[in-house]
Amino acid sequence: MKIVMLGAPGAGKGTQAKKIASNFGIPHISTGDLFRVNIKNETALGKKAKVYIDQGFLVPDDLVLELIEERLGMADCKEGYVLDGFPRTIPQAKALDHTLNNKNDKLEYTIEVDVPDEVIIDRMAGRRACLSCGRTYHLETLRPKAEGICDFCGSFLILRDDDKPETVMKRLEVYHKQTQPLIDYYRERGILHTVDGTGEIEMIYQEIINILV
Repeated sequence: MKIVMLGAPGAGKGTQAKKIASNFGIPHISTGDLFRVNIKNETALGKKAKVYIDQGFLVPDDLVLELIEERLGMADCKEGYVLDGFPRTIPQAKALDHTLNNKNDKLEYTIEVDVPDEVIIDRMAGRRACLSCGRTYHLETLRPKAEGICDFCGSFLILRDDDKPETVMKRLEVYHKQTQPLIDYYRERGILHTVDGTGEIEMIYQEIINILV
């Protein structure tokens, strides 16, 4: 089962992607997580990506494609995967199609998690991240046991630069301009399914499961 998750930054697609991946026993592939690992380890790819991410801009296609193609070639992707944060542009989508076509393969589902911009800005301002292990929390919906401390590794939690309101607004502008055309792209292919992302997490998840099964 090969799935692409779509939605604006902060729409909750990552949360749903993890639940889907766990349910079906396939990997959750988040470009954001992959880049953060590279940034933390100060790899050449990570240093290049950080310049764009910190300003709320999309990472250039060549950097993203290099990362994704390597990941999809790993053994655990043989039975499927959930792509979260890729593709973000029409060229990326076409490049992914080309890569899969060369393997006589194709995507099966595209799930769009739809949330209004004003809701997203409020959500992101409340997010806190652990830079050590990558886990995220929220001041209202997913609080850590100890304020400002990660439950899993004990590191301090921060408001990431890309979650600050001014950066989120830039990211939403970029999303509407460059990523939203993917909605039409996948709709034309007949694999797009849209769910309302403003409800409870479990309700949204159940709606997605009803689509997949």
